[in-house]
Amino acid sequence: METILNTKGLTKKYGSLTALSELNLIINKGEVFGLLGPNGSGKTTTLGMLLGVLKPTSGEFTWFGEVPSANSRKKIGAILETPCFYPYMTAVQNLKVVAEIKECDYANIDKVLKTVGLYDRRNDSFKTFSLGMKQRLAIASALIADPPVLILDEPTNGLDPQGIVEIREIIQEIAASGKTIILASHLLDEVQKVCTHFAVLQKGKKLYQGSVDDALSDQSTIELSAENMDELGLALEDFKSDIEVNKEGDIFIIKASADFKTSELNSFLFNKGIVTTHMAQKAGSLEKQFLKILAQND
Repeated sequence: METILNTKGLTKKYGSLTALSELNLIINKGEVFGLLGPNGSGKTTTLGMLLGVLKPTSGEFTWFGEVPSANSRKKIGAILETPCFYPYMTAVQNLKVVAEIKECDYANIDKVLKTVGLYDRRNDSFKTFSLGMKQRLAIASALIADPPVLILDEPTNGLDPQGIVEIREIIQEIAASGKTIILASHLLDEVQKVCTHFAVLQKGKKLYQGSVDDALSDQSTIELSAENMDELGLALEDFKSDIEVNKEGDIFIIKASADFKTSELNSFLFNKGIVTTHMAQKAGSLEKQFLKILAQND
């Protein structure tokens, strides 16, 4: 698997304040990688150093297996802080300015505007855009040179629910094209919906790194009930030894491994003459895992 980014002991200090401490990260090609953490955890500081905006106090990192350079930065499209465009210029005119700065031709302008859903508004001035549209234009500007890597700092910050959904769908579409995406966010639900991998930062320290699927694999539960709950409880005791069964009110809550199949359980109960009145499989929550990680490191 091709490594896109590798950081070793990356540290940033401001006097006596350590904004980031000994960060070790490996991000591979095609991943949608989320940097999670509350405000002040070091997410934006990390992205700033990776983009050459901030100079590390110590440590090192490589892009595409090479020491960072002007050439490697050309392969990265990024949005940091608030999108900044000329208010009286149209979407197309603003993207032409970006294309000139990035020394690429105008061929991709229509394509990226279609990707972010702004093609029909391409000739409207930036000042008429909503916050969500401004954010989408910023993503278009980051894509203009067709970079293999996209970095997004809080891409849904300040957006209404509809705007959040729009940005999420754009990120998913970009990820499906094979690009590697690194995004910083504190919206755990959104990270769970778009990211394949994530790391948790708190007070400048990395607390966890792994895949979203692995983090949630031990949280999948099955809710189960029947007309005769006593019979159901006895049957569940005979089913498998590797499941954990708890009763909450009129429902049994089953915790099992990631490869657990509800069809096997349903068939087992049917052969026992038990017909369930309720069976629902509940996916894990990244929010619960996030809070668990923070609690373990208090």
